[in-house]
Amino acid sequence: MEDFDCVVVGAGWYGLAAARQFHYTQPDRSLAIFDAQLSLGGTWAKERLYPGLKSNNLLGTYEYPGFPMTSDKFDVRPGEHIKGAALHSYLKAYAEHNGIAELIRLNHTVVSAEHQNTDEGGWILTIATPSKGERKVFARQLIIATGLTSNAFLPHFEGQEEFGGKIFHGKHFQQNSDTLKTATAVTIFGATKFAWDAVYAYATAGVKVNWVIRSSGHGPCWMSKPYATPLKIWTEKLANTRFITWFSPCIWGEADGYGRIRRFFHGTAIGRFVVDLFWKIFANDIRGQCNYDAHPDTAKLKPWTEAMFTGDSLSVLNYDQDIFSLIKSDLVNVYVDEIDHLSAGMVHLASGVAFTSDALLANTGWKHVPNVKFLPERIAAELGIPYQPADYAPAQLANQISLTEAVDNEILLRFPRLKRQPVWNVSYKPMIEQKGISSSEMITPYTPLTPYMLHRFLVPASERFLRTHDIAFTGMLSNLSNAITAHICGLWISAFFAGELGIGDERLQYEAVLHNRWGRWRYPTDWGTKRPSFTFDAVPYFDLLQRDLGLNPYRKGGWLAEVTQGYGPDDYQSIEDEWMRKLKRK
Repeated sequence: MEDFDCVVVGAGWYGLAAARQFHYTQPDRSLAIFDAQLSLGGTWAKERLYPGLKSNNLLGTYEYPGFPMTSDKFDVRPGEHIKGAALHSYLKAYAEHNGIAELIRLNHTVVSAEHQNTDEGGWILTIATPSKGERKVFARQLIIATGLTSNAFLPHFEGQEEFGGKIFHGKHFQQNSDTLKTATAVTIFGATKFAWDAVYAYATAGVKVNWVIRSSGHGPCWMSKPYATPLKIWTEKLANTRFITWFSPCIWGEADGYGRIRRFFHGTAIGRFVVDLFWKIFANDIRGQCNYDAHPDTAKLKPWTEAMFTGDSLSVLNYDQDIFSLIKSDLVNVYVDEIDHLSAGMVHLASGVAFTSDALLANTGWKHVPNVKFLPERIAAELGIPYQPADYAPAQLANQISLTEAVDNEILLRFPRLKRQPVWNVSYKPMIEQKGISSSEMITPYTPLTPYMLHRFLVPASERFLRTHDIAFTGMLSNLSNAITAHICGLWISAFFAGELGIGDERLQYEAVLHNRWGRWRYPTDWGTKRPSFTFDAVPYFDLLQRDLGLNPYRKGGWLAEVTQGYGPDDYQSIEDEWMRKLKRK
C-alpha cells in the first residue's frame, strides 16, 4: 500500500492551490493529488469547456497571487473575459511552474476514505481507476477539494423515455455540443449563469431556444455588466473594496479592524438606513443596465431575490454579442412555467403550452456534499459535512437546538436588518416535489441535510479531528475571488496540518456554528442550508485567515488606499513567504 504524508482529492482551483501551498511550505513531505477527471482544472478541465465558456472575471482578477496571467503567455488581452481554454492552459502552467504537475494522478477516483482512530490518525483511501480497478492508499493528512460543481444532479422527467432527443445536465454540454449543429430547436431548463450561457450558445448558432424558468423556483440569477454602480467600478474590485464591504452585515466583519464603523452601519437606525440606500442604488443600477422592461421576454428575467441577500449567484454579462438582443429576437422564447411532461420530440408545460424540441439541457443543480464516502459509518457529523439530521444524536454540533438558538440570537442582535428576510417566491416548491419531475437518488439538492459546520469553512470543529489535524476541506465555499480564496485557504490548511495555528479553544465550536448559521440569514437562497456562498464578505474573510496566521492583513500602504482601493491577487503575492519568514523567526 502506497503511503503519503498528504493526499489532495481534486485538481481544480482549490485543489491545486492547496497542493502548491503544502508543497511549498513543507517540501520534504510526500504529496499526491488524485482527480477523477481526464484533465486537471475542475470546472475548467478540458472535457468541461463547453462552447463559448468564459470567466465572469476580467483579466487580472482571476489568477493566483504570485502567478499572473499575462497576454504574452495566454490567449487573453486586458479588458477581456478569459476563455475557458485559456484558463485550462493557465492552470496547467501553474501546476508545472510549482512542481506539482508530476504529482497529479488523473482518472483516479477516491471512492472512500476510512479514518484511523489512533493518536496519529490518518486515512486509508480506496482509489479506483479504469485500468487497475480498486486499490488502497494511506494518507497521513487528507485535503478534500472536490468542489461545488463536480456532482451534477439530473432528475427524471415524466415521459423522457419517449422523448427521443438528448437530455443532459449543463456539466455535460461539451459532450453534447453536436446539438449546436444538429438541433433545430432545444429546451433550456433553469435560470442560473449556466443556463444563460447555454441560451447564448444555441441562439448564436441559429438554433431555436425555448427557455423554461420554474415558476415555483428561485427565479433568474442576478446579471451585471462588468462595471457596476453609477460610478462604473469594476465589479470584482468593487466587491473587494473595504469601504464597500462595510455595507454587508458580516458576522466575521470585525476581523478587518473597523468594528466601530461596522457597528454604526448595522447597529444604529441611521446606519441601517444608509445600508438599505446603498443596496437600493446597487440593485437599481444593475437592473437599469439590463433594461429588462424593454421587451416581454427580457422582463421575465428580472431577478426575484433582493440584491443584498444574493451571494455567489451574482454573475456577469461576459458575451461578445448582446444577449438581450438575442432574447428579444424570434430565436428565443422565455417561459416562466413548469415542465409537466415530455412526449416524442415535444416538451409540455403545466400551462398547456407545448413545443417541439430536439434536446433538453437541464441546469438542475448540484449535490453539495463531497462525493467521497467517509468511514466509519456516521462519521459525517464529526467531520462537519452535511448529513440527514434524523440519523444522528442531538448532541452533534449541527443538531444542538440550544446552541443554534444562541447563535441566532447573537446574529439578529448584531444585525437587526437580517430579521426582515426576503420572500423571493411565496409559491416556492422543491423541484422534485413538482408534478412531472422526480428522482430515485438518495441525495439530491433538495434532501434535508444539515449545513456545513467547518471551522473557518475549512476544518472540522470536533475534538476527534482537532486532535489528529488530519483532514481539511477546501473549495466548499464560493465567492467572486475564488483564486485568492484558494491561495490563502491553502496556506492556512498547510499551517493547520503543521500544528502552527494554535486553535482548539472552547469557543471554536460556538464560532463554527455562528459563522455557518449566519449564512442562513445573510444569503438564504445561495447559502441557506447548503454551503458557504458570499460576495461582499471575501476581504474580511481573508483578514480572518491572515490574523489566524499571525500576518498583517493591511496591504495597501496607507489608510486611504486601504479603504478605497479594491483588493486583487497582486496584494497577496508574498503571503506565503511572509509566513515562512515568521516561522523562521519563531
